[in-house]
Amino acid sequence: MRNYLFGSGLISAVTSGVALLRGSKDTPFTWRAVLAWISWGISVALVIGAIVDMRRERESEAVARIAEKKRR
Repeated sequence: MRNYLFGSGLISAVTSGVALLRGSKDTPFTWRAVLAWISWGISVALVIGAIVDMRRERESEAVARIAEKKRR
């Protein structure tokens, strides 16, 4: 779990979200702000997808090892 929480992708997504939130606090809501939030949302979705993908890969490796031991 630590690898996921302290991964560079997640840390950068959270940091950019905080910066975006602070920057959009006092400015008017324009199309540029919408694009920035959409970009941030895509970044977060990619980070979550990468975490899910890494977890599935580890689980499949564990299942493959168990299956290999049963064959012997």
